[in-house]
Amino acid sequence: MIASSGLPREMTAAELDEAGLLRAEQGAQISPFAVFVPADALGLLRVVTVLSGAVIGPFAVVHGGVSVAEQARIEEHAVVGKPELGYAVGRTYPGAGADTTIAAGAVVRSGAVVYADVHIGVNTVVGHHTLLRTGVRVGAETVLGHHLTVERASRIGREVRCSPGSHITSSTHIADRVFLGAGVRTINDKTLTWRDPARNPVLQPPRFETGAKVGSGSTVLAGVIIGAQALVGAGSLVTRDIPAGALAYGSPARVHGQVPA
Repeated sequence: MIASSGLPREMTAAELDEAGLLRAEQGAQISPFAVFVPADALGLLRVVTVLSGAVIGPFAVVHGGVSVAEQARIEEHAVVGKPELGYAVGRTYPGAGADTTIAAGAVVRSGAVVYADVHIGVNTVVGHHTLLRTGVRVGAETVLGHHLTVERASRIGREVRCSPGSHITSSTHIADRVFLGAGVRTINDKTLTWRDPARNPVLQPPRFETGAKVGSGSTVLAGVIIGAQALVGAGSLVTRDIPAGALAYGSPARVHGQVPA
């Protein structure tokens, strides 16, 4: 990292290269209409790396510290590497940049917003207008549908499917091969604490263990664990842990048997 020295805030790829802040391999495709913002709110500059076969589309906004691996794509109007700035959940973010990785073959669809310090795995797809907040990690071969929100520090494994319109609350753990239907809501706060000077919120995110499946329109409350290979029916309100391999549904959700082998 180096301090900003009067460079313009937004730059083209050619300007970024001239400033020594672009490492682009032969075969990388960068639109002349892509926008680069190498300096964060603290004035620190970070290099952008684009490897062979990677594509950055027109009007994409790429911040300093982003690495785009071989054959990865950032489509038009996506924002990648955006530093977090402002108050959220008991903490104020100063707008500091960080390393952000788009692994080989991954795709960030048009309109998606990926914050700084996010790592997206090999061949993973981030859908149109999906939001990934600071510190999110996503494994390989995962599909995140469009209009999805994944809040800070959540962990999503390999070969996961998150369907459109769902909300993954902060620090949620989603293990490998989990399937979440459309419009699933997760909750991590039992007290709804907001801007209380006397206390910080105590967050209890839910967990989804390997191979768990949750049907569309379900809500999973704070601290709940959905066990490995469990199946939760659509429209359920999950207020307590669901054991591994169980079939559960209803409001509140109750176990009604085992998932067929």
